[in-house]
Amino acid sequence: MNDFLGWFAALFAFLPGMGTAQPPAWSGYVEADYVYVAPVAAGTVLALSVSEQQRVNKGDLLVVLSALQQSAALDAALARVTAAEANLHNLESGSRIEEIDVVRASLARAEADRTLAGQNLTRSQKLFDEGLIPNAQVDQARAAFASAEALVAQLKAQLAVAELPARSQQQISAQASLEAAIADAARARADLFDRSLGAPAAGIVERIYFDPGEMAVSGAPVVALRPDGALKVKFFIPEAARAGLVLGQGLSVSCDGCPDDLTATLDFLASDPQFTAPIIYSREERGRLVYLAEARLEGEVTLQPGQPVSVAVRP
Repeated sequence: MNDFLGWFAALFAFLPGMGTAQPPAWSGYVEADYVYVAPVAAGTVLALSVSEQQRVNKGDLLVVLSALQQSAALDAALARVTAAEANLHNLESGSRIEEIDVVRASLARAEADRTLAGQNLTRSQKLFDEGLIPNAQVDQARAAFASAEALVAQLKAQLAVAELPARSQQQISAQASLEAAIADAARARADLFDRSLGAPAAGIVERIYFDPGEMAVSGAPVVALRPDGALKVKFFIPEAARAGLVLGQGLSVSCDGCPDDLTATLDFLASDPQFTAPIIYSREERGRLVYLAEARLEGEVTLQPGQPVSVAVRP
């Protein structure tokens, strides 16, 4: 008798207008917000410390790029710091008259370098106008000329200071040169540090775009990282249901083979429809409008980007 009543109640629930009304469900798919790890400057990939689908923690080493130029630049910058420190110490302890001749010789060399840089700039501009070289090469030549001009101006100032009777002015110039050399060394050290790419956040290595030995371009992603909590559900809701949803609302998510307790929080709701009928919106035609919505998945989930899901308002 009890079995019969249970069967009858179940059948009764499927009859139109009978039983408990189920909340509407909308179709969607899983998507992820990726973090793309790219080098600041181009270089050859020397080693990969991770593989695809490997989990990493924040700060873990991902990629090592060639650093010969950066190492040489750091050595040169440190040498300039040493020279600037020695120059300042020499001025503080008493300098020789011959130092003025050294500054003049350096100025003459800098002026020659400026002349050469100006010629290279003129030549590069002409080649660019003829379409033979890229604009980046012209920018490099322009930067080299500006650097040469700045060096000439600096040495002229040093020469003028060196010829002054007041030794304190020389010390001020030497102190400024030392500070500039220290700043250059810090920048060179940072450039060398950037040759090792670390994970900006904990997550899963989704994709590796370069193999060891390949040239990684500046700004081009080498590794695509899917951070923890980056999964979201994109789905479309009809026009009639949009007014009933608010940001922060809890949603339930279901899919084939998924756990029964998947939840998400609505954090985006489009104000414009994704499909507009090419006629006036009558009551019947408004049912064809759908709005894009996004919900951030909560907790530990095993869903993968691109997986189809169904979304409903959480009871």
